[in-house]
Amino acid sequence: MHTSPLPGLEAEVAMLSHRREHDVLVLTVREDPGINGRAELATRIMDFTQAYQPSPVLVVINDGAASPATASAVLRAHRQCSDLNVLFSVATHDAPVRRLLEDNADSRGARLVVHPRVDVALESAYAAAA
Repeated sequence: MHTSPLPGLEAEVAMLSHRREHDVLVLTVREDPGINGRAELATRIMDFTQAYQPSPVLVVINDGAASPATASAVLRAHRQCSDLNVLFSVATHDAPVRRLLEDNADSRGARLVVHPRVDVALESAYAAAA
């Protein structure tokens, strides 16, 4: 387990973990936050994004976390982090969640990049930051 740069946030919590890979902050959403957990998940994503800026961010949505509530939290975090000018990417195998993300992404500020594969998303984020 990594030490979190943020007081009060553990590196691994029930729904979210983080790591750095090739200078990219990788946040993995492991559980569906449900309707009531969307705000907390969005806040955690925003906090990590701010703490690690200007590193690009890749949010990986595991299959068990792929839901409209997760998509909503990611979209909220992206919207609220748009002024940071940080590359913000998402990877999920779930096609309906990818469509939700693409259709509802905020077009102001940094574009939300959505990928079906984690390896391609990580490679793209790293290349864009280089």
